[in-house]
Amino acid sequence: MTALVKGYLHTSLILRISIALMLGVVVGLLGGDTLVGWIAPLGDLLLRLLTFLIVPIVLFTLMVGVNQTEAGSTGRVGAKVLLYYLASSAFAIIVGLAVASLFNPGRNTSPEADMSFSVPDNPGVVEALLNIVPDNLFGAFVELNMLGIIFTALVFGIALLKMRQSDHQRAMGERLYEVLEALNAVTLKVMAGVLHVVPIGVFAIVAGTVNRQGFDTLLALGDMVLVLYIALGVQLILYCVALRFFGVRLRTFFREARTPMATAFATQSSSGTLPLTVNAAHRLGIAKGIYGFSLPLGATMNMDGAAIRIAISAVFAANVIGAPLDFASMVQIVLIGTLVSIGTAGVPGAGIIMISTVFTQVGLPIEVVGLLTAIDALVGMGATALNVTGDLTGTALIARSEGETLEAPDDEQTASPERA
Repeated sequence: MTALVKGYLHTSLILRISIALMLGVVVGLLGGDTLVGWIAPLGDLLLRLLTFLIVPIVLFTLMVGVNQTEAGSTGRVGAKVLLYYLASSAFAIIVGLAVASLFNPGRNTSPEADMSFSVPDNPGVVEALLNIVPDNLFGAFVELNMLGIIFTALVFGIALLKMRQSDHQRAMGERLYEVLEALNAVTLKVMAGVLHVVPIGVFAIVAGTVNRQGFDTLLALGDMVLVLYIALGVQLILYCVALRFFGVRLRTFFREARTPMATAFATQSSSGTLPLTVNAAHRLGIAKGIYGFSLPLGATMNMDGAAIRIAISAVFAANVIGAPLDFASMVQIVLIGTLVSIGTAGVPGAGIIMISTVFTQVGLPIEVVGLLTAIDALVGMGATALNVTGDLTGTALIARSEGETLEAPDDEQTASPERA
């Protein structure tokens, strides 16, 4: 048993996750409801551990990061991040519309006569902007209000930076900064331990997802699923082009990005994968002042995969009712879809909220959303993986624009998460 545990701990993390994904598919298809029910708590445990790490990761990383940069550069990086995320989301919707218009999914599909669907509440852009400033400091942490946590970390981080620059409060500020650095280091140690649980949790989550979905759902709406994954692939290629244009080595980037990508694929949660995404940016050598801000914000605002899903779902719905989208409708979908993606959290099921909101605004039949819920998990897995990839891509591009050189960790470091 000891040799088995040692072998597990010393095997490459991405290899363990890859094996877990394949075993999860096999068990989900052949294991039956009873076996899947037995292992389900392992998936719940992983999600709880990742959620448990979100607050300390965001809070300590961002506060330390702000104090490793000049105050002026924080505002400059913030402006770049916001501009990139808005442009990236809009462009992703355009890619989705283009691919969907080429393949026209849904032409031979019709909604069931008795199908109905209620539109979930969407917080909206204005409410999302107001939520940036929490009315209760502790409430923001309890409710995992990501924008509120980012705001709190920025405000207190900048205040600490001012203390360290002050003649009268410098000593006190330096002592507090050392404490924050220690807390950040401890958080990374805890995360290194959680990484060992990721493959086990991924196995359980994938088995449960495959068991619930099965092949029947995939065959019924296979054209929609296929077109979506083609569009996700096109967007991924565009990421690669942008990374190479900015001088980022693709092998280096994906060596670190593949773990959060695979985890996001299994968990369908951009926010839940945030600790692993932060770890990947840290190992790439990106400054805390950049990834500490861009990644938590991206988990809330930047959802390229979900944006592509909105676009393809809109074309699918229009084809189902026999009324293809015109150019004006497509422009409207780009604008509304970009704004809607800002106000929706990166959690499982968020894609349905986005789709239903856009459908309501552009006059598409909301009943089709009920049809799309049947493949929510299948398309949500790929969309979430691309969401996380887009966050890391934007962070790497912004880091390069700030003159940083991304480091290439050696193979031994990559294989051992304890060195993260």
